[in-house]
Amino acid sequence: MTAQAQDERDPGLQPERTRLAWRRTTLSSTVAALLAMKTALHGGRSVAGLLACALCCALWLGFLALAHHRIRTLSTAGPGGPAALAPRHATAAALCTVALAVCALALVF
Repeated sequence: MTAQAQDERDPGLQPERTRLAWRRTTLSSTVAALLAMKTALHGGRSVAGLLACALCCALWLGFLALAHHRIRTLSTAGPGGPAALAPRHATAAALCTVALAVCALALVF
């Protein structure tokens, strides 16, 4: 990359793209949780269905809290850029996403 191209690069674009990606992932998580809850409650209420709904809600709320924290961190980053995502936050977000997907798959099959 030339020196001129480096000077023209806007350092604010990467955090903005990352913030938008977190918002898209949160929206996808919301849709997956809602569809899983709808499937669990379809055909009447049962204890297993209610437990599945509660688990989906808890996983969704956990992911939402993590995503909101990251979006806020990206929005308030100084000129040096945002801090790296903590490994425990990244692990928790990945686990919430995978667990929600497993719950949704279990309810479908």
